[in-house]
Order: sequence, then structure tokens, then C-alpha cells
Amino acid sequence: MFEGAHTALVTPFRDDRFDEAAFERLIEFQIEGGISGIVPVGTTGESPTLDHDEHNRVISLAVQAARGRCKVIAGTGSNSTAEAISLTVEAEKAGADASLLVLPYYNKPSQEGLYRHFRAIAEATRLPIILYSIPGRAGIEIGVETVRRLAEDCANIVAIKEAGGSVDRVSRLRQALPDSFEILSGDDGLTLPFIAAGAIGVISVASNAIPAQVSALVKAALEGDAARARQLHEQWYPLFRDLFIEPNPVPIKTLLAWQGKIGGEVRLPLCEMSDANAAILRATATKLALLPYA
Repeated sequence: MFEGAHTALVTPFRDDRFDEAAFERLIEFQIEGGISGIVPVGTTGESPTLDHDEHNRVISLAVQAARGRCKVIAGTGSNSTAEAISLTVEAEKAGADASLLVLPYYNKPSQEGLYRHFRAIAEATRLPIILYSIPGRAGIEIGVETVRRLAEDCANIVAIKEAGGSVDRVSRLRQALPDSFEILSGDDGLTLPFIAAGAIGVISVASNAIPAQVSALVKAALEGDAARARQLHEQWYPLFRDLFIEPNPVPIKTLLAWQGKIGGEVRLPLCEMSDANAAILRATATKLALLPYA
């Protein structure tokens, strides 16, 4: 269902307002690059600083712009179960193909609380649901046993975006879950080893700027072309690394702005990159021939 490369889209801003034209251009660039799906308003899309109307508009426009040419996986997670249900219901009305649900952040629920949270959302929608475990931002993970319970009890919870940085955890998930339950890498730099351990693709930050290249890496890995997959991983790893030298999505928005695709605005409490880190990213982007004037 979710095999391939999917882009966790940035949300472009101009004068602190959603830049719809730039967003539509970015989606066209993704589709031209052969991306399998797009993820509007994930955490890369600065979901914490969008109000509800903006959040729903970004998803609606993504559906309209994609026109069925790739999957639209709407980011509808929240640390409030009621809010997550509301956002997911609206995404379903807008025509999204699936929902990506980040685990609740800051309030640190127990595993039983997580189970009840995700089950309540699943019961409120017919959309296929991708769980999103990212302990580095949430302070907790969705336990393997909790994922197993949810997969068993909720027919529309069908996949997980795994961003815990552990190949061992991918193996443990694969052992605990049916073959039909899909695992997606949540970290560009770990896509290749995660696929080797049983993942079927990635939800990528880097593909905002290099959709064709990330798609090619995933395709080679899934087809068992180890030499080609490793070559692409090694070629693009410096970018995968440097896109996280400051909080996401600041570096990827900076790179896209240098490429002339969007403005580089982010919303507070995020801010522009430091000069030192921007120089590191620019050097990497220049070496990889990603800047139009380099």
C-alpha cells in the first residue's frame, strides 16, 4: 500500500501566510521526480504552528494539486486525542488517501494511553492509518507490543513510520507484526538499512529537494540492487546528515530557498540557520550540484 518514497512536505510561507502557489509548484516537482506519495502537514510541515483552518487548507490543496497522481498521506496527529480525531475526519472529507499520526508529544502517556489514543482515532475514520513513532521529539516511543495490539484490533491501522534510529527495532517490529503491516523509515540516512531489515520505503525530508534521487535509492533497495542502492546512499548521505544540523525543517527550507523553489520562512519558535551551519549546508549542496548558480 505504501511501498516507495514519500515526501514529508514543507509548508511554504510568504509574509507569514501559507504560500499556496509555491506549495503547488513543490508538489508538481515531487510528482515529476517519481515520488510515490506526499505528506502535507507532518512535523516537517510545521504542524505545531499552523492553526486549524491553515492545517485543513494545506491538506485540501495537496489533494487538489496531486489530482490522484500520487498518494496524499495527511498529517493529522496531535497530543490531544480530540484534536487528532477532528483533523483526521477533516482530512478524510478532503479526500486524503491516508493519515499519518504522530504519537502524542510532551504529555508522555502510558502505553495503555497510547493504545486508547490511536484506537479512538481509528474508530472515527475509514482512512488507512500510519502510526508515527519518534521518541527524539515525543520523549516516548510506541512500544512494539502496543503496535501489535493496534494492528490486531484496528483494521485500518496498517503501517508505522519508524524514526527511532534503530535497525534492531525494525527487526523486532517485523517479527511481531503480520507481513501485511508495513514499516516505513522516518530517517533518510537509515532508509537503506531499514529496508534491508524489512521496511518498504521512506517518508523523507530530503526528497523535498531531491525526489528523483530518493525514489531511485528506494527502488534499487527494494529490487535487491545492493550495489546501486549503496552507491546512491553514499552519494546523498552528506545531505541526509546536514539537513539535520539544525532543527527540521529549517535546513531543508533553507536549501529549497537557495534553489528558488520556496521562500525560506519558518515560524517562531523556529528561526533561520546560524551562519556557520548554513555554510556547512551550502558547501554540501554545492558539492552535490544542487544549487543553480554553483
